[in-house]
Amino acid sequence: MSDIPWQKSSYSTQGDNDCIELGRYSGALLLRESDHPDVVSATGPLRVQALLLAVKHGTFGRLD
Repeated sequence: MSDIPWQKSSYSTQGDNDCIELGRYSGALLLRESDHPDVVSATGPLRVQALLLAVKHGTFGRLD
């Protein structure tokens, strides 16, 4: 899976390793943490959309 082009959030800085990256492989959307790149979760576009909407709406609360 090293040939997968991973996309990092535009909010992340170049040296920031605390972010989620998205990739695509065989029709599945892949998620990984940039500081643990060998741990990859596969999911579908509707689940990623639901996650992003929940984050934007503050469903999970603030973590700071």
